[in-house]
Amino acid sequence: MAPSLTGSFATGVCEADSPWITFDVEMTDPDEQSTGNTASLIMTDGTNTETIVLGDLENGSLSGKVLWPGASVDADGKANGWPGWALVGDKWIEVDDNFAWTRGDITAQLVVNPELDVKISYPPATPNCAIGPKVTPPGGEGATPAASNGTGLASTGFAGTTIAIVAGIIVIAGVAFLVVARIRRKRA
Repeated sequence: MAPSLTGSFATGVCEADSPWITFDVEMTDPDEQSTGNTASLIMTDGTNTETIVLGDLENGSLSGKVLWPGASVDADGKANGWPGWALVGDKWIEVDDNFAWTRGDITAQLVVNPELDVKISYPPATPNCAIGPKVTPPGGEGATPAASNGTGLASTGFAGTTIAIVAGIIVIAGVAFLVVARIRRKRA
């Protein structure tokens, strides 16, 4: 029976404002036909390719996490680099290099010997985890974590105050109309 990586996976996750790849490689090789023991993840967009060595399998398995290509953290584990971003002076700018291509449409394979196609994509940002540098908006203080496309995270607060006021006035007017109509019917 040929060796298999069925059940293995690799996925992008956001942890502590950094993009990571978590993986679990399980090789089934009942007839000991595999000629390899080192697991790698190969990512490509069709033009660019990156091979990430994950490590050696022990008893046919390996799990863990590695930083996404182009990402980095400092000694305390704090994010300080993201794919497709560069710090120029004191400002973060979006760039086409530093593995920016990995934030787009990519395919990937887990490779030991055998191989397994896996679905993986750059992790989405969440309200608690930015997957890009914090950038100062033009003309303002404060910071907004950047989304994977570099345009910033969607607002997690409510920005429709004017709409809420208008809707409230309409509701109050409707209630007043119904009360006046009911009073008129009782008098009639």
